[in-house]
Amino acid sequence: MSNSQQILDFKAQLELQDRAFPMLQILNEEGKIVDEDGLKRASLSDDQLIELFKHMLFARQVDIRCMKLAKQGRMGFFGPHAGQEASQMASAFAFTDEDWLFPGYRDLPQIYSKGWPIWKGLLWSRGHQLGNEYTTDDGKPVNSWFPQIIIGAQCVEAAGVALGLKKRQKDAVAFVYTGDGGSSQGDTYEGINFASAYKAPLVAFIQNNGYAISTPRSLQTAAPHLAAKGWAAGAPSIVVDGMDAIAMYLASKEARAWAVAGNGPVVIEAVTNRLEPHSTAGDDPLRYRTKEELDAWWKKEPLIRMRKYLTDKGIWNEKQEEAYVAELDARIDADVKKANGVEKQKISSFIKNTLEVPSQVMTEQIARFEKEGK
Repeated sequence: MSNSQQILDFKAQLELQDRAFPMLQILNEEGKIVDEDGLKRASLSDDQLIELFKHMLFARQVDIRCMKLAKQGRMGFFGPHAGQEASQMASAFAFTDEDWLFPGYRDLPQIYSKGWPIWKGLLWSRGHQLGNEYTTDDGKPVNSWFPQIIIGAQCVEAAGVALGLKKRQKDAVAFVYTGDGGSSQGDTYEGINFASAYKAPLVAFIQNNGYAISTPRSLQTAAPHLAAKGWAAGAPSIVVDGMDAIAMYLASKEARAWAVAGNGPVVIEAVTNRLEPHSTAGDDPLRYRTKEELDAWWKKEPLIRMRKYLTDKGIWNEKQEEAYVAELDARIDADVKKANGVEKQKISSFIKNTLEVPSQVMTEQIARFEKEGK
């Protein structure tokens, strides 16, 4: 029987939405385990925990170097990702090389984790054609789409590939990343809805990092939780502490298992924070954020809590970290040098790379520019 009083209680509906998404957290801000069952369910060995932390350290060192290169005018476009090492690297850690990654422009670290070399990422940021070759240094294909600049478009693309994986009966999923701003784009909902309607194996991450460029999350939407947007498409959706690497890994592992089993997509809202500018293209975060807010977030960023947990566990120490960071810096140095040594593109090469078979006019332009040495 219909209960009109309950059904028409709009205020109760809003309160229900707020309570419907408890946040998954296993490792708290002090580096202490607060969910022993969750830790056991994640089933990460000590070696895996160290490997995961190394992935996070790698992302941070790449961010540090790219910010320096940007300030020197040697980078091109770059979207800083400090503060998102858990939401990015711990989630990617749960997927396989056979799974297809669909990143946004801030998500180059996840592509690197699949074997894409740093020097190609640098060339991508500089607009070089070789930056859109998704292979390893030894020529093996990397199952990743290019970092999408169009906000939300990657979700539609991921849904299409997810359906293709299902039709080909592959033991693989598509996983896609967007931000809180991207969750307001129609493409994000359309991709999730399409995958849900066809039960395509898709895992969609909404990295709620606090700001869509300068627009705070509070003005982005009235939805109490961004994960609720997945419910509109009939997809199971959860909220995860995006600063907690273990929780992000567990949520991603479970979501992948659900999707690859033929149950359709899962939406994961990772509550994290962007600690640096939106991009190196002139953004000043202190125009829309306070220094006090940023300082507070820096004190609870994901590397701090993971480092403390591993140190207290007795499997990591400062000497190990210093040695590994030095190893990373040498690797990044070599990749920067390699990227700098790649021949610069000419006007003729831009035209050649536009179409596989150039038109007659393009052929004439190529010949003319090559004759001029351009």
